[in-house]
Amino acid sequence: MQHGKYRFIVGFLVIPLTLYAIFVIWPFIQAIYYSFTDWTGLSPDFAMVGFQNYTKLFSDPLFWKSLQHSVLFVILLPLVTLSLALFFSFMLNVGGRQRKGAAVAGVRGAEFYKIAYFFPQVLSIAIVALLFQFAYNPRQGAINGFLQAIGVDDPPTWLGDPKYALWAVMAVMVWSTVGFFVVLFSAGMTSIPKDFYEAALLDGANRVTTFFRITLPLLWDTVQSGWVYMGIMALGAEAFATVQIMTVGPGGPADSTIVMPLYVYQKAFHDGQAAYATTIGVALLFVTLLFAAIVMRLGRRERLEY
Repeated sequence: MQHGKYRFIVGFLVIPLTLYAIFVIWPFIQAIYYSFTDWTGLSPDFAMVGFQNYTKLFSDPLFWKSLQHSVLFVILLPLVTLSLALFFSFMLNVGGRQRKGAAVAGVRGAEFYKIAYFFPQVLSIAIVALLFQFAYNPRQGAINGFLQAIGVDDPPTWLGDPKYALWAVMAVMVWSTVGFFVVLFSAGMTSIPKDFYEAALLDGANRVTTFFRITLPLLWDTVQSGWVYMGIMALGAEAFATVQIMTVGPGGPADSTIVMPLYVYQKAFHDGQAAYATTIGVALLFVTLLFAAIVMRLGRRERLEY
């Protein structure tokens, strides 16, 4: 059984690892290399400038504003999205009234609600952003139309007001992603033995205690993975697409919604500063790695098996 084992393993790994190195690792190395040049992205000619781009980065107020917004995204979006997803999942699977023959049950129509929550995942983020751009319209939008119908005479302009624009974008990202985690957490909850819940209820535990003492500890690995995944979305393509499509500028008004991936795009394709854009991308890479490391370190706990 041991004869040729390592050749067998290497034979299976060599192709995927080679593809990963070519299409993932090598672009990162290239980006770091170009961040030390003055490449415009429009010409094959460039020169090495050392740490000039990084010096410019630390003195760029718009970079710090984009970093601030991205950090706000990466803190609040996972917190709000995963909290809502855990609440909805618990109600759909465990939080219903006791029924005959079942001490623990979800709310009635749980399967329908799962499909309804998951529906935004079927839509492209571009479609979602366009739909909410129309909904946020201050004159013909559904949101302000509803507010005026209930007596709000002067509703906000939402995407046109620096005080509300960032929060309006974040609300769209929460709406578009919470359904995915509802289905993910529901799948995890259905694998938890019902005996645990029934024993806790017999001992007098309420729903809140059951959630924090049974459900959350047994789902912790899934929650931790979801936190990292949601954070990467908040720092990457999802945040870029939503802000790019929905906001004026984009990134406005008054740079109130600018985020790091959008700033990379603007510097590379609008300003012709590809080298500086890769420098911002390198900073974004370190922010993402730091976030993942913090989540994995703070979320480390003894693995529970059942």
